[in-house]
Amino acid sequence: KVTLRYHSFLPLQHSSNSQFVQPWGERLKEESNGELIVEIYPAMQLGGKPPQLVDQVRDGVVDIIWTVAGYTPGRFPRLEVFDLPFMASTALATSQASQEFAETVAREDLKEYKVLAVHVHAPGTIHTKKSLIKSIEDFEGLKLRGPTRTITKMLAGLGATPVGMPVPQVAPSLSKGVIDGMVVPWEVMPSFKLHELTKAHTEVSGNRGLYTTSFLFLMNKNRYDSLSPEHKKIIDRNSGIDLAKIAGQLWDDIELPARNLAVESGGEFFQLSGKSLKRVKLIGQRMTDEWIRSAKKSGLNGQELVEEAKRLIKKYEKE
Repeated sequence: KVTLRYHSFLPLQHSSNSQFVQPWGERLKEESNGELIVEIYPAMQLGGKPPQLVDQVRDGVVDIIWTVAGYTPGRFPRLEVFDLPFMASTALATSQASQEFAETVAREDLKEYKVLAVHVHAPGTIHTKKSLIKSIEDFEGLKLRGPTRTITKMLAGLGATPVGMPVPQVAPSLSKGVIDGMVVPWEVMPSFKLHELTKAHTEVSGNRGLYTTSFLFLMNKNRYDSLSPEHKKIIDRNSGIDLAKIAGQLWDDIELPARNLAVESGGEFFQLSGKSLKRVKLIGQRMTDEWIRSAKKSGLNGQELVEEAKRLIKKYEKE
């Protein structure tokens, strides 16, 4: 038997663990006749903080991790393109696009790992404790949590005071008044009861979301290399574009049930459209232009990365 230790920052009941990694581990166990065992350690049970997960798996402290790429700013510079405003389509299309992107133009970002899957969540939404955001002016003075450097810059551009933090810190920060709200997808809210802590929810109309962020499902390279050819084949069969597709569909499917909890909690809703949305998109385009310039200073062709990400998303929207 081979035991693989998996580490994550989210609680066991969150869909990333209960509906994605657990079934994945069960498939490995079944296909290997019980020889491959995935032990799940949620909520940073093995120690450390969420940004340290990528080092833990690279260095062999754990065998497998699932995390947010942007929790370690600058570590995966090419993948940042999927965090840009109004880049994301559905999680299904964008996850497959991000996987192909990771296998091709962003291979350098992930060369230290065995990549199991790269995927994204469904487009994120703006949630606040009481102030319903209906225009750019409404962002002014609000302390809003963002998950990654790219997204906090977007929030600053919209006039908010951005506060970067991993999602487990959001609920206590809301309760203590450290932040007035946050941007997250609906699916993550039930795990931390965020639908009870926020009552105003602003969504975006159209076929491109305000933002998304890339998730990394990674394995230690040496651990993978140490496996038998049969075990490697099983992991390879359960990795890559097919696994990214499973993840994308799952993250899309769990949006509506999670949103319904906010409806049942008496939430107030608004959908940005028309002139208000156009103004937000102009700010988003400025952020994208700034990211392209910044990428160039780092030796990357930001314009090409943006165009390739958009091309891949359109490709998978058609499938």
